[in-house]
Amino acid sequence: MSSTVVKNAAKGVVPSDGRETWSGKLDFLLSVIGFAVDLANVWRFPYLCYKNGGGAFLVPYCIMLVVGGIPLFYMELALGQFNRKGAITCWGRLVPLFKGIGYAVVLIAFYVDFYYNVIIAWSLRYFFASFATMLPWTSCDNDWNTPLCREFDANISYALEDMTSEINENFGNNTRLLVDLGSDAVAQSTMDNHTSAAHEYFNRAILELHQSEGLHDLGAIKWDIALCLLVVYLVCYFSLWKGISTSGKVVWFTALFPYAVLLILLIRGVTLPGSTEGIRYYLSPNFNVITKAEVWVDAATQVFFSLGPGFGVLLAYASYNKYHNNVYKDALLTSLINSATSFVAGFVIFSVLGYMARASGKSIQDVATEGPGLVFIVYPAAIATMPGSTFWALIFFMMLLTLGLDSSFGGSEAIITALSDEFPIIGNNREIFVACLFTLYFLVGLASCSQGGFYFFHLLDRYAAGYSMLFAVLAETIAVSWIYGTDRFCDDIKDMIGFKPGIYWRVCWKFVAPLFLMFIIVYGLMGYEPLSYEDYTYPVWANILGWLIACSSIVMIPGMAIYKICSTSGSFVQRLKILTTPWRDTQHQRNDLSSVANGAIRRSFLAEQDFEITKDHELTKEQTEVMIQSREGVKGNDPPPEPV
Repeated sequence: MSSTVVKNAAKGVVPSDGRETWSGKLDFLLSVIGFAVDLANVWRFPYLCYKNGGGAFLVPYCIMLVVGGIPLFYMELALGQFNRKGAITCWGRLVPLFKGIGYAVVLIAFYVDFYYNVIIAWSLRYFFASFATMLPWTSCDNDWNTPLCREFDANISYALEDMTSEINENFGNNTRLLVDLGSDAVAQSTMDNHTSAAHEYFNRAILELHQSEGLHDLGAIKWDIALCLLVVYLVCYFSLWKGISTSGKVVWFTALFPYAVLLILLIRGVTLPGSTEGIRYYLSPNFNVITKAEVWVDAATQVFFSLGPGFGVLLAYASYNKYHNNVYKDALLTSLINSATSFVAGFVIFSVLGYMARASGKSIQDVATEGPGLVFIVYPAAIATMPGSTFWALIFFMMLLTLGLDSSFGGSEAIITALSDEFPIIGNNREIFVACLFTLYFLVGLASCSQGGFYFFHLLDRYAAGYSMLFAVLAETIAVSWIYGTDRFCDDIKDMIGFKPGIYWRVCWKFVAPLFLMFIIVYGLMGYEPLSYEDYTYPVWANILGWLIACSSIVMIPGMAIYKICSTSGSFVQRLKILTTPWRDTQHQRNDLSSVANGAIRRSFLAEQDFEITKDHELTKEQTEVMIQSREGVKGNDPPPEPV
């Protein structure tokens, strides 16, 4: 074996292996940004910021981002780019004993895709409903409305403002408390025992929750939502069926369009009356709250689930990079863009919430919320009061569509890439496999499209990718830092980008990131409460089912480890040594043994041939030299061929 080949093999240089690569750097960056920037950036971060001390929340958030989020994000991208394989094969090669991590993250992504696309289907249903001069969630004279329905009336607050001005003019500012109490009383009297038209539209027209008694009573399938879900899967199929060559182009729209809409909504939002008050609530710092553990847990949880390590998506996307791509810069750029997007989205949301609070005569605390309620009830209700409400509704729900789609692309691609690399027959029949996968998704997703489907959706949302993903990423950090070794991992990164990560990254990967994850897990388990939604409390069997779903992915890690130990020959210590040796090392050892064996066989073969030829014929020295060269295939001073 030539010295050049030995040197390259030792460095882990990956030759042209026929693996598809991104057609351009921006395809990769937009795919990663599109996956990371999802609906949670819009409906969760702004609320957490407001809830946990406003601008003061940025302190724990940034600390958790720097010491936990970005290092984990960087680690997964580097692993994917170096190994050039999906999650299952990557972990099987890195630390064979921990191959179960690959199966765990694929199963987690599998569960999430069962329900995540239903949110996109709701967005599509709202998008279609927005093609109307009068938006359907603004009135109370529809079939689904109840006598308690109350239309949004923007005149209440303006009457209160007039009252405030008149009292202040007559009695001075000493009556401020009286006016505040009076305003609250008037507003409360109009809202007690009533529900908004937007709330009834979402719960009674879109979900039809009133037709179901709970998880045990799913009821009939809502075919309007089911058809929207079918459209979503058709879009996903034709975006992913050919691999990154198609999805890499689709994300140019799905990843960039939300930023255009956020900019438009931001400009519109800050020009609304009351927007300043909303932004003040969003950012006003209260540094007293950052001494509470809950605030730090919220910050850590938001950082972790927003960046998205543990789904296998970052591994899959990075595996299609060119080997010497600067993955370090990519990790910093995309993670910072993700966090900046969350921050800007807060201005978009709270400027409108401030307007809505002022227009309805309510406080910010009464209108601020998170999750589906924010984007499907509160924000649409505010949009409906704006001039040109149809336009604002259309672009808002199109933004939700695109935010959801490219995140869905990532989860599906993680599964497809992992299984295709581990089982080549799947990769050779990608179009058929993707069709079968999305058909299965659609059939299971029909449960979430039923009248009680939201209860099923909420169950999966709570248990499918919570603790299980945290445990999976904790196992990743242990496998990389403590078994594979941070020094070796840093050498791999140096081989790709030309320089080693500094001591900061090594400390984060080896110590801080595991502690970061254990902190979230322990605090989350300590504060665990059985699942509920509004007035409905899930039965015990539903929570048990949820934990079984969560554990089914976690158990893949020890389960696969036990299987590997049992199926490997040798003593227990020898098995552990074999199963903690990276695949690359075993390949080098086999190549070395093959080289030695081939040399011995060749020498033996030549000796036998020489004897057969020379026993009857006496050869000259020149003839003997020619014969040896012809046997070995050596011409001039060229080295012998590489062993197979």
